Amino acid sequence: MSKAQVLKALFESGELNVTPCCWNALSARLIEQAGFPLAFMSGFGVSASRLGQPDAGLISYAEMVDQARNIASATSIPVIGDGDTGYGNALNVKRTVKGYASAGMACVMIEDQVAPKRCGHTKGKHVVERDEAFMRIRAAVDAKNEGADILILARTDARAEHGLDEAIERAKTFREIGADMTFVEAPRTVEEMKRYCDEVEGPKMANMLEGGLTPFLQPAELQELGYAISTYPFTGLMAMIKAQQDALAQMKQGIFPDPAMSFEDLQKAVGFDAYYEAEERYRH
Repeated sequence: MSKAQVLKALFESGELNVTPCCWNALSARLIEQAGFPLAFMSGFGVSASRLGQPDAGLISYAEMVDQARNIASATSIPVIGDGDTGYGNALNVKRTVKGYASAGMACVMIEDQVAPKRCGHTKGKHVVERDEAFMRIRAAVDAKNEGADILILARTDARAEHGLDEAIERAKTFREIGADMTFVEAPRTVEEMKRYCDEVEGPKMANMLEGGLTPFLQPAELQELGYAISTYPFTGLMAMIKAQQDALAQMKQGIFPDPAMSFEDLQKAVGFDAYYEAEERYRH
């Protein structure tokens, strides 16, 4: 099966898929090494790691699809790619979907924010009118139907500006258009999460951000509500940033404690074992 087909089977398994977020090839490889069956390429993480900038629409399509290609090449598990607003009009959306498919992504997320978009749990975000939101998803589905081997995840941020009713109506229409999965960003209560799951059919995604606007629930609770996937865009990124900050602070003071891992384990993490095996195969 293709990665898109594998992901579709995971969507429809009836089990919640805990999905860590990656931001580069190494973080994606670590997710696979840890035994997770899929990953999510976070726009927040890519913007932070590649540009050193906030997730506020500063990163371009070319930079995102390049990162997607590196991530997909480093892993064998399916990865969902953050496609932001599709980077323009309907034809741009189609190009984005086809580009992510060619890069090796199993699924692409397209959202209804006004461009330039921003992290869904930060202030100042706005969404486009319904017609434009539906146009984006229609174009994404058309690209898939024209041969792009990729699934479509349709996201709405309408809850913040127009309330849950509008967000649910948009998600319903996204499914009618042909989206494989929907995502209502930033519901504020468990009751809102339950209502979304009850009223919108098909696979749904929950976004679990430490300190975000949505209640941070345990996987069993999310599965009971009816979610198919739960993503964690900050968990790994926070751990990486804090560990490096701590190490640098100690180095600045002239303190060099025992390393966090052995050099042998470091080599394994980045793939030297596989490289040495391949090198041996072609030695003679």
